[in-house]
Amino acid sequence: MSDDSPASPTPDTPAPGARERAAYIETAIQQAIRRGDFDDLPGAGKPIADLGPSHDPDWWIKRKIRDEQLTGLGPPALTLRIEHAEFDERADALAREDDVREYVADFNRRVVEARRQLQGGPPVVTPTRDVESEVAAWRQRRRDAAAAASAAPPPEPRRRRRLFRR
Repeated sequence: MSDDSPASPTPDTPAPGARERAAYIETAIQQAIRRGDFDDLPGAGKPIADLGPSHDPDWWIKRKIRDEQLTGLGPPALTLRIEHAEFDERADALAREDDVREYVADFNRRVVEARRQLQGGPPVVTPTRDVESEVAAWRQRRRDAAAAASAAPPPEPRRRRRLFRR
């Protein structure tokens, strides 16, 4: 038996087809540069913004979440922190006391569940909330808003303009 079969490429050396593809791609890029296809592009010659000093493999998704103001995306620790910061506004949007109680109970359940997860990611430092104190605070905010609305002066009546003046 003779060993005339070509040696398989090692991971360090590209396969023969890969070399040809790389040469073709490089040629296409050089031709596009000569034609001026890359001239006057926005950001030409400038570093990519928001890369920072360290390499973060998820930089693009974090930027997309921030730019698009997407909610509910990301690890539970981060989404719970955001929800904790916006808790009063979300509770104030609810109309009934029972809905507020359910919302607080659901929030607490998700915090406890996130603490129990053994997956990687940032630690969950969001505290749970006391149902009764949150309901009392919700009631007080509603009373304050109603008092502020009733204390506001009524709008001045608009003067009627006549179509034809005499």
